[in-house]
Amino acid sequence: MNSNISLLQKALLNHPLTLPKVLQNLSCIYLEKQTTNVSISPQIKDMFPHLVNHGVVRGASRQNCLTYDKMKIGVVLSGGQASGGHNVIAGIFDAVKSLNSDSEVIGFLSGPAGVIEAKYLYLDKIIIDRFRNQGGFDMLGSGRTKIESKEQLASSLQTVQKLALDGLVVIGGDDSNTNAAVLAEYFQQNGCQTTVVGVPKTIDGDLQNDHVPISFGFDSACKVYSEMIGNIATDALSAKKYYHFIKLMGRSASHITLECALSTRINHAIMAEEVAEKGMTLSQITAEICDMICKRSEMGKDFGVILVPEGLIEFIPEVAVLIKELNALLIDNETPNPKDIVQNLSDKSKASFLSFPDTIQKQLLLLRDPHGNVQVSMIETERLLIESVSIELKKRKNEGTFKGKFTPVQHFFGYEGRAGFPSAFDAHYCYSLGLTATLLSVNKMSGYMAFVENLHGPVKDWAVGGIPISSLMNMEERKGSMKPVIKKALLNLKDKPFSYFVSQREVWKYQDLYRSAGPMQFFGDESIVLSKPHTLLLRFT
Repeated sequence: MNSNISLLQKALLNHPLTLPKVLQNLSCIYLEKQTTNVSISPQIKDMFPHLVNHGVVRGASRQNCLTYDKMKIGVVLSGGQASGGHNVIAGIFDAVKSLNSDSEVIGFLSGPAGVIEAKYLYLDKIIIDRFRNQGGFDMLGSGRTKIESKEQLASSLQTVQKLALDGLVVIGGDDSNTNAAVLAEYFQQNGCQTTVVGVPKTIDGDLQNDHVPISFGFDSACKVYSEMIGNIATDALSAKKYYHFIKLMGRSASHITLECALSTRINHAIMAEEVAEKGMTLSQITAEICDMICKRSEMGKDFGVILVPEGLIEFIPEVAVLIKELNALLIDNETPNPKDIVQNLSDKSKASFLSFPDTIQKQLLLLRDPHGNVQVSMIETERLLIESVSIELKKRKNEGTFKGKFTPVQHFFGYEGRAGFPSAFDAHYCYSLGLTATLLSVNKMSGYMAFVENLHGPVKDWAVGGIPISSLMNMEERKGSMKPVIKKALLNLKDKPFSYFVSQREVWKYQDLYRSAGPMQFFGDESIVLSKPHTLLLRFT
């Protein structure tokens, strides 16, 4: 064994995983079609005619076990890292080998670009066994290339035909699974028999639906962040002189922020979806924070912890309008002139833009991501709030309504949560997803996304199946044109997790009931090791 790896890495490599009862004998499982049909919009039906006449399927046991011919399955990691991806690949490898020991698994390198450019390696037991229960995507690497042009699609088709792939498994988030559906449709249009299956991955937690209760990687990331937040909360309670503003990943939804707030019970957490629903302006958000700071100061508490979702700035009404205008002006603009961009804004958006500090203005003008969106992770929203709060508190101090001290500290917890060891929950979940994706592939369920249900219960009771990716799609504007994409699942403000948070947050603001989640546990008491996300448990219990 490589001496460069830690003792914990070594221990986890051989750590056994529990299988759901339904997956314990893959050759004796069939995919049972459900009676309920999925709803698909007319536009999506027109764009994916080969993928829309299917319904949800679930794994069920059969008495007569099947024998399988040798198969060849490709796998690609797409998008940002999320803990557990290696276990998905291990599940695929173990599954195809259990169905036919001569079967092969091919890993594409550097994400979807590896499919387009035919860059790959054959995965064997030696490689797979080096990455079981390990974090990161470094077995193959990942990337954000979108397969959408005619040339990219044709090259991808050529690659899978050259390798004679029976299946291709795309491990990724909403955009990556949209890629999977586009490939599945294109392959079928061109008479290619390669089945394309998606696996739901994103730490943001915004890939959810009736059958995918949570994406993999979310639990691991939230546990990493919650440990650090708990440490900071304890430090704040010890020093009693700092306000910590902590920005958390989640560019389009506040799932991570809510999960970490429930886990650590900090003083204040902003939910972007609530801001949007209430139409809160930046000044109103600022006033809410300042009201808490002033009241805490009266209690002799000039310290606290505040969580800020990464995508908050896009949910503030006046800023959302500004960003939409900027996105339109920055399409395909590789060398934007700031003065020209600002002059072409509407009067309201121009006023909003000019009200921001210079640093935020520059960050708003950064080149867009591959999907044409503002790079919210590069915008220091926590700094914007600190500056806004500082100005308001200075005003209140001059008026005599604030007599305390405000010493802010800013943090951004992002990449720290993407590639650590998978939690035991994610390790089990991902392995089951890999097995399920293989079942969908060998049963020619092209254009499906694998899912595992009943995640709030014991592993042995988990259920598995697949849902047509086309049923999850809608049309959205990307780079100035309408594109089919999987709709992001935002925080449901009527759901139990948020309702519970609302019922507790006023108490948490002032009582300092901080809870330290501590580091992830991998061995010992199963109730601790296999603990589930708070938001998952609250939603289903």
